[in-house]
Amino acid sequence: MSFIEVKNIKKTYHVSKRRSGIPGMIANLFVPKYEKREAVKDISFSIEKGEMVGFIGPNGAGKSTTIKMLSGILYPDSGEIICSGAVPYKQRKNYVGRIGVVFGQKSQLQWDLPVKDSFELLKAIYRIPDDTYRKNLDRFTEMLDMSGFIDQPVRQLSLGQRMRSDIAAALLHSPEIVFFDEPTIGVDVLGKEAIRSFIRELNAEDNVTMIFTTHDMQDIEKTCNRVIIIDEGSKVYDGTLMGVREKYGSSRKLEVEFMTDTVTEPIEGVETVDTDPRHKSFIFGKEIHINDIMAELLQKYSVRDINITESDIESIIRKIYSKEETV
Repeated sequence: MSFIEVKNIKKTYHVSKRRSGIPGMIANLFVPKYEKREAVKDISFSIEKGEMVGFIGPNGAGKSTTIKMLSGILYPDSGEIICSGAVPYKQRKNYVGRIGVVFGQKSQLQWDLPVKDSFELLKAIYRIPDDTYRKNLDRFTEMLDMSGFIDQPVRQLSLGQRMRSDIAAALLHSPEIVFFDEPTIGVDVLGKEAIRSFIRELNAEDNVTMIFTTHDMQDIEKTCNRVIIIDEGSKVYDGTLMGVREKYGSSRKLEVEFMTDTVTEPIEGVETVDTDPRHKSFIFGKEIHINDIMAELLQKYSVRDINITESDIESIIRKIYSKEETV
């Protein structure tokens, strides 16, 4: 059995449906009406220990509901979830001590206390042994460069500093699974890279299983080796990012710099775009093998440099969400 097993889970909400106006409000008090909305529709997947998985989808797709079921906050209407041998919503008291959660828009730190004091509170809550706490605190302080602000009140921290502190707080008790919800939202470029680098290093050293929900595809590309896409409550893709390009990306671009001004002959099935006499772009679909185009160009012309551009992953994902034809 995999470390995390999700089998055919479903979740339906009963949403109040009120008629408009004061009469409708009064009628709803006596005869309330509800409509069913399927948030999650028969989703199944498995995750191995130590995997880093991006769980993504448009707003309202059902990903937050699924994550809440994985973390034990919600229970499924049907189906089965087993995480590290536990059923999250049935064994929640034992299970929560083995997971960590990082919310980009919510902090678990005490606003008016120094960061270190918040860490001490979490040590007591999770009953972290002294040696484990000291080891993790020293390690995370160095890895996340927190020594300059760990004694400052949380309210005085920049957003990047707070996010680093929140990530350390979620990991102090050495969880087996960590859920990241928008872990770099609002953080500057340098701060984002520091957080991503820490996440990669921790995963490599401690084999922590990590699940990300984020709209920042750079977070996914730079940390995850797998992505699960969910839309309208159903799983639409489960595999690698390269697989997303291969399945949904319909075009690639070959940018070529020639040694001299060059006029090229048409290539069947390939669109040629002239940038200037020495630079051309060749755009083609996935049904055409890139090696064939390169062989023809290298055989017929004097080529200085070749650059291959794959479909931009963010634009591909955006078009999957909007159900447009991916190009």
